[in-house]
Amino acid sequence: MSAPLPLDHPRKEGLSRDDFVVAPGNAVALAMIEGWRAWPDGKLVLTGPSGSGKTHLAHVWAGMTGGRIVSARDLSGADIPALAAAPLAVEDVDRIAARETEDALFHLHNLMRAERLPLLLTGARVVAAWPLTLPDLRSRLQGAQSAVLESPDDTLLVALLVKLFAERQLQVAPQVIDYLVKRMDRSFSAARKVVADLDAASLAERRAITVRLAAEVLDKFPAPGS
Repeated sequence: MSAPLPLDHPRKEGLSRDDFVVAPGNAVALAMIEGWRAWPDGKLVLTGPSGSGKTHLAHVWAGMTGGRIVSARDLSGADIPALAAAPLAVEDVDRIAARETEDALFHLHNLMRAERLPLLLTGARVVAAWPLTLPDLRSRLQGAQSAVLESPDDTLLVALLVKLFAERQLQVAPQVIDYLVKRMDRSFSAARKVVADLDAASLAERRAITVRLAAEVLDKFPAPGS
């Protein structure tokens, strides 16, 4: 009997605590997010490579605290006192490129500190590599407690692939997962792209996701580490 043809199902991306895949490389960061009441000075810097789970953990934290999530680039021109009235997560702080955005973040930081409200800041790089030009802002963020999301090991990569396929309502055989883990680039962003490309190829060619299709899709990727 031939494998059933793929169907175009809507993707459901889970961002709850139960959806978060826990592994040695992210367990400490998760524990620090869950222990937000004990953050020194009420703030935490969360760093990790693209797709490592920063946004997911920000949503988990916002759900626990009743807080909001904003992008750092949207701070310029925002109502900073209004944002500083409740717990807040500011994403992609390492992408700040304008002095006025830095000024807004510094003002936000000081207001939230005065109100004793928790502040979560995320970025792909460590704070020392963030392009901050305000000395006071840089020193305050470099002095903040930090949590790091590491690149995935085999266990986490397997679990992540299974989760990403499930979000697209795709059932994939274990041998396909094993094949991907042994040959794909070991990163969260690569896992997301592999799953997205396999889903697209499966739909376009009306083929089930098999090891053969996985090989064809991976053959179009750059060599791991390149």
